[in-house]
Amino acid sequence: MTTTLTWYGHAALGLETGGYRIVVDPFLTGNPTASISPEAVAADFILISHGHGDHVGDSVAIAKRTGAMVISNDEIANWFAAQGVEKTHGQHLGGGYKHPFGYLKLTFAIHGSALPDGSNGGNPCGFLLTANDGKKIYMAQDTGLFGDMKLIGEEGLGLAVIPIGDNYTMGPDDALRAVKLLEPKVVIPIHYNTFDLLKQDEHAWAARVEKETKTKPVILKPGESYSL
Repeated sequence: MTTTLTWYGHAALGLETGGYRIVVDPFLTGNPTASISPEAVAADFILISHGHGDHVGDSVAIAKRTGAMVISNDEIANWFAAQGVEKTHGQHLGGGYKHPFGYLKLTFAIHGSALPDGSNGGNPCGFLLTANDGKKIYMAQDTGLFGDMKLIGEEGLGLAVIPIGDNYTMGPDDALRAVKLLEPKVVIPIHYNTFDLLKQDEHAWAARVEKETKTKPVILKPGESYSL
């Protein structure tokens, strides 16, 4: 079974696995790096890591158009239900659930989570997915470096997706330390170069990963994909 991850720009991701289409943090409208329009997104499930507008993005409209189920922490799932989204599933940090596309656990993240209208967005999270074929993917989304990334790495990661943009999340130095804790087979950087504040040299960072770890860095342009 092939699992394919597509980077749409910023922290927006598309994931296809076992015939299911999953979209993560679909900030597309207003995203200068977005490689797809909200109207073109196909989704069976939508994962929301936290409540900030650059992650909630177009998810309400996408969910209503496609009938996708929104999965997030319980506070955000309830907020989506209040927006008229019919299918939601709330979890919490450290809790996992066997969805049709695989076993999804919400992981710790160091960040904020207030929703666009100021509502309580609960705790931010990352996602640890064990696909139905056993492949493990960690999508850190917005977070700073934390030591328990080593515990996540002990799962045996085929792929890690981590931010490198700095200011709001890990920067290149801490992201390199994260790779050393996680020890994934492959790492893909996200959440950089969307705006001037997040400008980074992703190729220089990848060269450091290659030199200092056994992990393979894969640099994607928005719209490009990587298959496990």
